[in-house]
Amino acid sequence: MRAVVCRRFAPVSALELVDDFEDPRPDADEVLIEVHAAGVNFPDVLIVQGKYQARPGFPFIPGGEVAGVVAAVGERVDDVAVGDRVFALCGVGGFAERVAVPRDRIIKLDDRVELTRAGGFAMTYATSLYALKDRARLAEGETLLVLGASGGVGLAAVELGKRMGARVIAAASSDEKLELCARYGADELLNYGALTGEDGTLDGRALKGAIKRLAGRGVDVIYDPVGGDYSEPALRAMAWGGRHLVIGFAAGAIPRIPLNLALLKSCSIVGVFWGGSAMQEPALYRANLVTLLGWLAEGAIKPHVSATYPLDQAVRAIEALEQRRARGKLVITPARG
Repeated sequence: MRAVVCRRFAPVSALELVDDFEDPRPDADEVLIEVHAAGVNFPDVLIVQGKYQARPGFPFIPGGEVAGVVAAVGERVDDVAVGDRVFALCGVGGFAERVAVPRDRIIKLDDRVELTRAGGFAMTYATSLYALKDRARLAEGETLLVLGASGGVGLAAVELGKRMGARVIAAASSDEKLELCARYGADELLNYGALTGEDGTLDGRALKGAIKRLAGRGVDVIYDPVGGDYSEPALRAMAWGGRHLVIGFAAGAIPRIPLNLALLKSCSIVGVFWGGSAMQEPALYRANLVTLLGWLAEGAIKPHVSATYPLDQAVRAIEALEQRRARGKLVITPARG
């Protein structure tokens, strides 16, 4: 089968497209999926460079979430059949024509759900739902600041935050990106790309001031997938008793936060490791996915897929995400014809 293969930890450009990778065969408790859509996520950027928590053995195929059609089932699988439309979280293996996935990582799809959207929404929306609902306990009427708001997880947080009744401040690096956030319900827009000093670096005081002007008494919840120079100014604009959600570090650097800020504001810095929740809280993890897939089928959430790429352009897709050029979600479509 055709697949995108990682043979060593290296830059994304070192990934190879091969035409004769060995076809996976499902074990007794596995399902073989013909992949129609595979979402591109920031962990894919990290895992091929050896910068992620998981370090698969070589060679491996990146790609952690897929949607497609069941091609075969293992002998102990009796509740999924060939031809079923399914979604799966596979960890790795998704950027290929077929992938074998344990049955407990698969959810059947409602016929109303488009495969392209199903293959590229779970990691972003499930991360954001877990963060806002289970980690921050975001309440109706609170103010939510979303950094990196036009990216995959950011845009999901904007949409879900509005659904939960929050007042949402979307922060991104350009007016064009913020236009998309406005379409997804953001109440206030903050272009931090314009808040730079003479040397081109972020002016942290200007960012704090801009947030405070929009938030008034301060921000109740900060959704932070960016890190770098953006986290501390945002935290300085936090309201009393607020929660700063640590999602990731798309800016590259892990910030060093002065802990006296948490003391002075009586606020919380809250880690959000959605992938880890699958092992630690499997019932919650699956319930959130079922909820999101139900909303997707009803049209209550509408993930923004900004571009699709055939398998032979997978490297371009991953690089676009790495370089923060993506708005919403990028999806790879391995199925032929």
